[in-house]
Amino acid sequence: MSDPIVIAIDGTSASGKSTNAKLVARKLGYIYVDTGAMYRTLAWYCLQKGVNPADESAISELCKNWNTELVCEDGRVRLLVDGTSLEDEIRTVETSAVVSSVAAVPFVRDWMRAQQRESVRFGNLVMEGRDIGSNIFPETQFKFYMDASLEERQARRAADGVQENLAARDQRDSSRKASPLVVPEGATVINNSGETPEETSGRIIAEIERKLR
Repeated sequence: MSDPIVIAIDGTSASGKSTNAKLVARKLGYIYVDTGAMYRTLAWYCLQKGVNPADESAISELCKNWNTELVCEDGRVRLLVDGTSLEDEIRTVETSAVVSSVAAVPFVRDWMRAQQRESVRFGNLVMEGRDIGSNIFPETQFKFYMDASLEERQARRAADGVQENLAARDQRDSSRKASPLVVPEGATVINNSGETPEETSGRIIAEIERKLR
């Protein structure tokens, strides 16, 4: 039996990673993994427990001891906390404000990497994030890096009702010491400015099918 296939989709904030990863997963019948949701879950948990998002030691200690479970439900991998799947709670402005700090903690990234690599036990994956092709699954031959103009990405965030300084977020993501945002070696770079999700996901699937021949 062959090893599960992992499609790695990395990129900047609001570059269409989630939208296109979901489309690709649905069209191929693969399992979708939103690694950003995992970091958001920990960020939310830190806020619930009153942990200072700037205190790396406290965040690491919390990450060592929280009660989590990795499950696959409805075609996607979820990280449960105390048996609960979180959605709206981890998408708040408050959580968004601290997730970069929490995600920059080296112990957290190592812990998340182990969880994310374990996801292959569920089958073929489409995994999106910021270090999938460079750190989580560097061995996969299916690597994509998404980007779009800053103006378009800001407009996408605004359309979702979110006000975020994406230039500052890009700087934080690309300059952190632990697994910074980079274009993975061998990745297909896709600038989807002006494209529909159907067009972009079609380009990704065409490249996957070409490599699978």
